[in-house]
Amino acid sequence: MKASTHTASILTILIITLQLVSTTEGDARSQVIKMICDPEKEHNQTLFIPNFVGMMGSLGSQMRTSTSATAIVGTGPDGNYGFAQCYGDLSQLDCMLCYAEARTVLPSCFPNNGGRIYLDGCIMRVQNYSFYHEYTGPDDTYVCGNATRKNVTFQAAVKQAVSNAVTDALRNSKYFGRGEMLVDSGNESVYVLVDCWRTLSPSSCLACLDNASMEISKCLPWSEGRVLNAGCFMRYSDANFLNSGPLANSSANRGKIIAIVVSVVSSVALIIVASMIAVYIWKHRYIQKKRKGSYDAKKMAKMLNDSSLNFKYSTVEKATGKWDELNKLGQGGFGTVYKGVLSDGREIAVKRLFFNNKFRAADFYNEVNMISSVQHKNLVRLLGCSCSGPESILIYEYLPNMSLDHFIFDAIKGRNLNWEKRYNIIISTAEGLVYLHENTKCRIIHRDIKAANILLDLKFRAKIADFGLARSFQDDKSHISTAIAGTLGYMAPEYLAHGQLTEKADVYSFGVLVLEVVTGIENNKSKNTEYTESLVAIAWNHFQQNKAEEIFDPNLIITPLTKKEATKAIQVGLLCTQEDPSLRPSMSTVLKMLAKDNEPLPAPSNPPFMDEDAMELNEITQKLHHYFNTDNSCSIATVDHSHFYPR
Repeated sequence: MKASTHTASILTILIITLQLVSTTEGDARSQVIKMICDPEKEHNQTLFIPNFVGMMGSLGSQMRTSTSATAIVGTGPDGNYGFAQCYGDLSQLDCMLCYAEARTVLPSCFPNNGGRIYLDGCIMRVQNYSFYHEYTGPDDTYVCGNATRKNVTFQAAVKQAVSNAVTDALRNSKYFGRGEMLVDSGNESVYVLVDCWRTLSPSSCLACLDNASMEISKCLPWSEGRVLNAGCFMRYSDANFLNSGPLANSSANRGKIIAIVVSVVSSVALIIVASMIAVYIWKHRYIQKKRKGSYDAKKMAKMLNDSSLNFKYSTVEKATGKWDELNKLGQGGFGTVYKGVLSDGREIAVKRLFFNNKFRAADFYNEVNMISSVQHKNLVRLLGCSCSGPESILIYEYLPNMSLDHFIFDAIKGRNLNWEKRYNIIISTAEGLVYLHENTKCRIIHRDIKAANILLDLKFRAKIADFGLARSFQDDKSHISTAIAGTLGYMAPEYLAHGQLTEKADVYSFGVLVLEVVTGIENNKSKNTEYTESLVAIAWNHFQQNKAEEIFDPNLIITPLTKKEATKAIQVGLLCTQEDPSLRPSMSTVLKMLAKDNEPLPAPSNPPFMDEDAMELNEITQKLHHYFNTDNSCSIATVDHSHFYPR
């Protein structure tokens, strides 16, 4: 009995210890505050891109072991000067998470020759000149949070806390200062963070913080404010956003925690605890290593280079007229799509990813592997790829009618899609998803079903595109912790809130798509129309009142058959968007519902009604990133920025 009690005590201590170890990391604060892209275009793309890739590789190597980095590759107008720094209260791990977010987003400034991005935990800047000693600049700005108006006492406390933090920073060799001050009432506090870039001299840091102190006062009387200067960052808030200390010492914190445990358990318990903690730390490091990218890029590149999928870079470049702007079909967060014509006359669509580097390599290889392993008439066909040139490139079949969103959300072009074509698009998309979900070789969750990812051929037949977010899944995995990826408005509530990823997430997205096809209303834009609710809520209310025909797209010619099928489509869309994923039908069931004319459908339950006002960018990204960055099993390399940043 004593032995078992002793063991239980050990296990209790162990659990507490592991909880403490796992929570010594702070908040990475990886939500983007503002990104500023330079107005000028790059000078010589052939030189600029390799220089950029080399510079980013150097920055990334430094940021794995440091909280600030500089790198220079190339000279003259094609040179690349890079800088990254985390604010002084971030741990190394949280710094890496924040930097990874900045690193993923900032390249979307391309083809402009530079830019900077401010996150709440770090800064990143890239230019074609040396900017390291700049402390103010024309793009300096301030960002205020106007949720709550504060009284004069609070404003005075802000000014004093800012002054204290500036003094603290100037005494700190890393130019970092923090302040906390009680407001006179004692019921609330003011929290302040200031940080200069470590490339500045002490006098330049002082000048930057003096300027920031004046600028941040413009945010008063509001409850929060930030100053984004060329050489420093400043923030105040009535909410405590600060980490508990300069967490660069997080390894020392772990040591203290372990030392406490050592002092209260027996020598046998020490061996058990130490061993299990060692396993935990090894696993923790292993997971972080996976976060950096589990793909062996060189090995994968060689495999692709030797395969029949490989296209020479020169061949693709020639096919697109050397990336002629006239051949540009569109641009998103990951890259630009061009139309090309091969020497044999075949028309192709070329997805030119912004940069060929290890942070994007995982997405690139994932897309190649996923698409090459599945073939279906309702999936866009991958013809090949190029990974030997300065960029990562994917080559697809060319579909002349572009994507569905160009038609259903356009009052003029929408006339080209009568109800028969729209119904066939819904059916074809459903067939493609059934294949993805039930293919025995490689079952796939797409994760980003939306109108922009449904391409149309010459006869307006639908094909699902963009597998960059696809993930295969197994029967025994009903819950997968993963980074949030997809587009707000199309993401299932359980995935958005808890990271619960199953094929029912695709079913939800498909349901939203169906409602858009029938109504011609874009879910993400419904608040900008005569409606004040989301499209799902609009459809639910009209369906419940037996007035579904009132929200049919005006471009549709309504006949008794059209009304019957369109109303059924809305009902299917509502069944797919039910809040409880277990109530949503599978895609094969959805297909049967759509195909069978006279079979009665079940009544849908309430869809998830989200507070639209709470879906603002900063608030959403803060909550999502905080949740997923504290989950050891999440992946930072796969975050997509659809909607947060257009894809």
